[in-house]
Amino acid sequence: MSASAPAAASATDLLAALQAKFPAAAARPTGDHPAFKLPMADVVAALKFLRDEQGFDLLSDVTAVDWDVEASPRFSVVWHLLSTTHHGYVRLVADCASDTEPSAPGVVSLWAGANWHERETYDLMGIRFEQHPDLRRILMWDGYPYHPLRKDFPLAGIETSLPDIEVAELTKTPVIPAPMMGGPFVASTGEMNLTEAEPRAKDESWNERNEKPNTL
Repeated sequence: MSASAPAAASATDLLAALQAKFPAAAARPTGDHPAFKLPMADVVAALKFLRDEQGFDLLSDVTAVDWDVEASPRFSVVWHLLSTTHHGYVRLVADCASDTEPSAPGVVSLWAGANWHERETYDLMGIRFEQHPDLRRILMWDGYPYHPLRKDFPLAGIETSLPDIEVAELTKTPVIPAPMMGGPFVASTGEMNLTEAEPRAKDESWNERNEKPNTL
């Protein structure tokens, strides 16, 4: 650790530092690293504060949670920050004001890497990031009508038309819903810190042609 790098801060220290500038900040229950909840209006300033004054120089991920189709607020956005100088890790969470048109401020101006993270969250969860320089889908094709990680999207997918007219004419078939295999991924619990556990795919190799094995 360099002489100018800040010392590692505890969750209590970080909460106190946040609340001194953002009184509405609150701790969130967590099983590993510190996590804090803030109003969406405070997010950009709080992230800048954590970057510039608390040493959290790396934005490692931007993601979202869909709590349930009946929940309100339904969506929360989560920013994952890491300090490369003193090994600190923290999450910041804010609820979206709208359950039907969720949005959050973009932070590409703070971390250039937020560009792809925000595009992925927009694509899969339908969260629109304001001030994003190029907010378009990154995994699904433009014009795809769904957001595959939302709670109301079925596990096996939804049959849709192929985006390429020539391919559709040649194959005479729409996109086939994905079989239930390859995930979800789980990590070992009770054996080690989850940050050190290697995720492994659950056995869901069964599909329409291969019946689910009887594991009882």
